[in-house]
Amino acid sequence: MYLGETYAPEVYSRGDPRTFATTSLKAGVQIRFLAGATKDRFVLTKVGTCELAASTLKIDLSLSAGRLIFDVTEKGVGVEVFQPLEFVEGAEALLHFPSVVDAQSTIELEIASLTAGDRLACTIDVDDTIGQREITVTGSEIEGATVSYSDADETSTATFSSEALVNVTTKD
Repeated sequence: MYLGETYAPEVYSRGDPRTFATTSLKAGVQIRFLAGATKDRFVLTKVGTCELAASTLKIDLSLSAGRLIFDVTEKGVGVEVFQPLEFVEGAEALLHFPSVVDAQSTIELEIASLTAGDRLACTIDVDDTIGQREITVTGSEIEGATVSYSDADETSTATFSSEALVNVTTKD
């Protein structure tokens, strides 16, 4: 079982969310997008030895190949299934829970503290707006979406690959 759910490989198109992808990232945050049948999942893993504190991670889907949006209400612009934002792992790392409005394309996560190996995972429904598959998002549809990390000293931005993975560099 994973986070109170029975894990079914066919539900998550990018493999087991407990698997840490191989990376050359020395210090930063790795974010993996996992498309699900009813809930999509973002899994953030802190890489490196230093703690991240008083920082912000912004996930921005507006430049994604599928022009993705968050579908969080029944009467919104999304297709059929909707899912509100829910943190399923590591919520204690956040200063507060962000609110998400239907059809929004960004989420800002204000981080209180993340140490090496810490994970933060959330589920939410993500839909495309250009009519490719609408309900189920693929890695190629999230390609081009960005994640920005910022704190008092630096800002770093990276882009999701077609493998639905992004590595954002931070100081170590």
